[in-house]
Amino acid sequence: MRALVVVNPAATSTTAKMRDVLVGALGSELKVDVAETGARGHARELSAQAAAEGIDLVVAVGGDGTVNEVVNGILEKGPDPGRPMLAVVPGGSTNVFSRALGRSRDPVEATAEILESLRAGRTQLVSLGTASASGTDGDAGWTTPRWFVFAAGLGFDAEVIARVEAARARGRRSTGALYVREATTAFLRGRERRNPAMTLEVPSHPPLENLFLCLVSNVSPWTYLGARPVNPSPEASFDTGLDVFAMGRVGATRMLRTLRQTLAADPAPRGRRVHRWHDLEELTVTAARPLGWQVDGDHLGTATGLRVRHVPAALRVVA
Repeated sequence: MRALVVVNPAATSTTAKMRDVLVGALGSELKVDVAETGARGHARELSAQAAAEGIDLVVAVGGDGTVNEVVNGILEKGPDPGRPMLAVVPGGSTNVFSRALGRSRDPVEATAEILESLRAGRTQLVSLGTASASGTDGDAGWTTPRWFVFAAGLGFDAEVIARVEAARARGRRSTGALYVREATTAFLRGRERRNPAMTLEVPSHPPLENLFLCLVSNVSPWTYLGARPVNPSPEASFDTGLDVFAMGRVGATRMLRTLRQTLAADPAPRGRRVHRWHDLEELTVTAARPLGWQVDGDHLGTATGLRVRHVPAALRVVA
């Protein structure tokens, strides 16, 4: 089997020596080419080239941002049985997609699991989502749809991600505590929850206005604080459509109560101005002013609209 191993050398939870061990293990059983990413977007280019060359498997060694780029490269020309399979070795701080596949959080153990699955022929087709934005860079048209594996959003969650990315650019390490701090700051000092600007449109339902958060999930949990799952859409699954968790104007007490519900052992977020949908094929979010948008935890700028669609059986992964 021919495999391309796409390595993010800046991955936060692996070292250069560990990555050499991982690549060596993969190379013991696969015909491996290795490519390190050099900038944002490079993993997508490498994976698109691998798909064009008929490579059988692309292994992403990195965090969720690396995985997203690899997926977008593999599926650049759309889903097809001839596209490479995907395997993920967790190397980031959160690794939502890898954990959704049941992989060990330890990169070495995860690599051993991947090799065992390949020997046994264990693969699965997973559903994904696409997100297209409007109002980006002053352009009223819709951008080319971007694939996401576990989440997309417009508004508050993207603002938090932007704050975290700015902190990391200043040298801060990506941790659960950093996300909590930036989310708290954005909630207390930001204007989004005081002056909600978003409207959600779901087929066969009246528009839902005055939202400050609209999070679309393809898996459950949505993310983690260390080992603790954060689960606003507990029914989300690779085997169903997309789930939505949205909130209108709320105070600090209501927000804390909702957060506790998403962190509970049996999560069931509910309450006034808390809205959830399950198993959707499509939805559209619009905003009265430009807001941040994100896919799979990467901030992609600002937009005034987000059009999201579910794509079943889009990608084969090593299970």
